Amino acid sequence: MDNYEKLLDRISKSSGLEKEEIERKVEAKKAKLSGLISKEGAAQIVAAELGINFDLERMKISELVEGMKKANVLGKIVQLNPIKNYSKNGREGKIGSFTLADESSNIRTVLWDTNHISMIENGKLKEGSVIEISNAAIRNNELHLSSFADIKESKEKIESVALQRLISEKKLIEAKSGEIIKTRAFIVGSFEPRYFDVCPKCGKKAIENECKEHGAITPEKRAVLSITLDDGTETIRSSLFGETIKILGLTNEQIFSLEEFNKIKNSIIGEEKIFTGQIKNNAMYNTNELSINSIESINTEALALELESKIK
Repeated sequence: MDNYEKLLDRISKSSGLEKEEIERKVEAKKAKLSGLISKEGAAQIVAAELGINFDLERMKISELVEGMKKANVLGKIVQLNPIKNYSKNGREGKIGSFTLADESSNIRTVLWDTNHISMIENGKLKEGSVIEISNAAIRNNELHLSSFADIKESKEKIESVALQRLISEKKLIEAKSGEIIKTRAFIVGSFEPRYFDVCPKCGKKAIENECKEHGAITPEKRAVLSITLDDGTETIRSSLFGETIKILGLTNEQIFSLEEFNKIKNSIIGEEKIFTGQIKNNAMYNTNELSINSIESINTEALALELESKIK
């Protein structure tokens, strides 16, 4: 069940209306706004018009919907990331982040306020901490905390958490930035691999045989391969890294030699596979791209049974 369906369920339970009626209201709202709003956004407007207010309601992480402005969640920090410094448009600052999980799912959580970030710096927030967050915003399927948001330690206990992100089976045309999706698509284009060096100790990018953390090193070569996928609804540029490239049947020689790659480049075009990865926004071109982390062959027998059940 995707976020939109979960939102419909919540509105239905709170209002006592059937989901079909709510969906009609959502479509009417989208039409009135000339389609300039998503289904999720239209559903939130419909909820407000029905007197349903999610602002004070604590939600499960799996129930969070893109565009929410005042999300309230309880979760456990399962991965704490190093604080980063940034400089943009003449402004400098820090960004804190961690992965927050509950029993339903997990989400990357980003801290922008210095008071929140200081809670990481002084050890109040650490891996294993159970925290309560309020008034956070959902952007690109991440939880963002500005100075208007609140974060505090909780005495509540969370015994088990979901360490894997929920994966939605979606058509490419429906996919949104930040989502982890699984889609069945054809490879319709491929591009020459690009190469870069990494530190053999930490795996971070190395420049001129130097690693920022480990100094002078003998770097290891890595490759990234770009392909174009088409599922019948949309085409999307996609990237494969490291061992994932080999799932397409390429050898090390074919990956790291452009001459050898160009010999077999066209052989992967036309293949149909099931791809899983995260949708990311390319800020330079303002387009979505798919970062692929796994590829599966299609089980033709299972597919035939599925089609047969739909005909019946």
